[in-house]
Amino acid sequence: MSYSGYLIDLDGTMYRGKERIPAAKDFIERLQAKHIPFMFLTNNTTQAPETVCRNLADNHDIHATPDQVYSPALATAAWIQSQHGGDANGHSVYAIGELGLKQALLDVGLKFNEFDPEYVVVGLDYDVTYHKFELATLAIQRGARFIGTNEDTNLPNERGHVPGAGSVIALVERATQQRATYIGKPQAIIMDQALRKMGLARDQVVMVGDNYHTDIMAGINAGIDTLLVYTGISTPAAVAKEAVPPTHEVASLSDWVL
Repeated sequence: MSYSGYLIDLDGTMYRGKERIPAAKDFIERLQAKHIPFMFLTNNTTQAPETVCRNLADNHDIHATPDQVYSPALATAAWIQSQHGGDANGHSVYAIGELGLKQALLDVGLKFNEFDPEYVVVGLDYDVTYHKFELATLAIQRGARFIGTNEDTNLPNERGHVPGAGSVIALVERATQQRATYIGKPQAIIMDQALRKMGLARDQVVMVGDNYHTDIMAGINAGIDTLLVYTGISTPAAVAKEAVPPTHEVASLSDWVL
């Protein structure tokens, strides 16, 4: 089946940590040769799109432009804009997160406010402190809308599975007794915002990823076809037990015909 656009996961799909996946580079080059639009969809909010593109180019010889990278940081900013008729200028936010998240919020005109913001956005923050949690908790108790970037509880790195954004957000959820509105995969919000940015309809695109519970469930939750590639987290045996199968499954992206 042919698609007019592709939403594509990064780690496990385009590369495995620092390890290259040769079929991934070939897959992107085939998309580019056919002028098929694609967008990398990552749950990482710590890095700006420019940084993501540098990593792809320098370490994996995969070449893309910053406007082809989409994260919960950008989707959160766009979602807040949508709550105000497309214009977030002058509205206020308090954020726990790295530069990638904060820059996305500033770029749409949001103002930072630690005391009584309209929104509290919580994501992964490598320098999170009790004081930051305290400010977020009190602002939510005063009535701020509570937004979580994504539910990933752990991140794999060379030391093991370290705490992810979901673990940081969970602390604020416990402190406020409120569940966050989540933006990133597997929620549909990031998918809806990505489609809006691409200018394509649900039935025109496919979500490509290696993780059934984030990438594939994001497509399922948003009513978008899915392509699971077995180069990362999920295994055929585990996926066979799921109630809703992926639309397509391949061992490698080299097996996929555009």
